[in-house]
Amino acid sequence: MFKKKAIFTFLRAQVAAFVGGLTDYGLMILFTEIFKLHFSFSILISGTIGAIINFSINRFWVFKNQSGYSSRINSQLFKFALVVLGSISLKSFGTLILQKVFQIDYRIGRLITDSFVSYGFNYPLIKYWVFKIKKEQKAIESN
Repeated sequence: MFKKKAIFTFLRAQVAAFVGGLTDYGLMILFTEIFKLHFSFSILISGTIGAIINFSINRFWVFKNQSGYSSRINSQLFKFALVVLGSISLKSFGTLILQKVFQIDYRIGRLITDSFVSYGFNYPLIKYWVFKIKKEQKAIESN
């Protein structure tokens, strides 16, 4: 039972990441190509918007952690903001390195960087730190 639940949680988290990521990626291209912002700034803006979408989906659907405790959402928002700050920094830096050092187009470099950041940084921190459910809360929610 535990493994099945963990697999479904992981798959739902990937859907949330995909929707937030698609928004993020599309806006990055829009801001870079249409508004002529440097892709690092575009990643900052688009990453923030994508993060808001991702947080909402994760909180209310993936981890179903929408309890009415306002202090809990404040804590989750703060932690999520720290993860997003790290994620945007890693994505910007990784994309810039791939573009400057290896001459990879920023759109491709961003996809490469995202795959590492999403699975190796975002998912573990979001699951085990941002939306971690304490044992006491698990007992209350299962009743």
